[in-house]
Amino acid sequence: MPNRRKLLIIDDEKDLCQLLKTYSANKGFDVSLCHTLKDGLTALNTIHPDIVFMDNNLPDGDGWSAAKKITLDFPEMYIILISAYSYSPAEIPATDHFRVLEKPFSKADLDKQFAVIK
Repeated sequence: MPNRRKLLIIDDEKDLCQLLKTYSANKGFDVSLCHTLKDGLTALNTIHPDIVFMDNNLPDGDGWSAAKKITLDFPEMYIILISAYSYSPAEIPATDHFRVLEKPFSKADLDKQFAVIK
């Protein structure tokens, strides 16, 4: 079997994580879950995912604040920030590897994200 792309989901909403995991696995991704910012940042260095879905409001911090460092440390990684709040973080470098996805989102919205990821 060819190498599958790796996807890391960092979100404290466990039901949403399971839905995203199932959907993404069916799209051919190896999916890992973390429910805190700390665990997610550790996983970045051990899993080396191709794509990260990261929530903003995590129990131990603001996920989007970590996005700038992640973008600088892993420039080839796709980062999809998710939140129920409309927010456009100006401090994130402009790159085609960075996207914002507002909750609630549909399968079609996810497919649009996956379609632009090489």
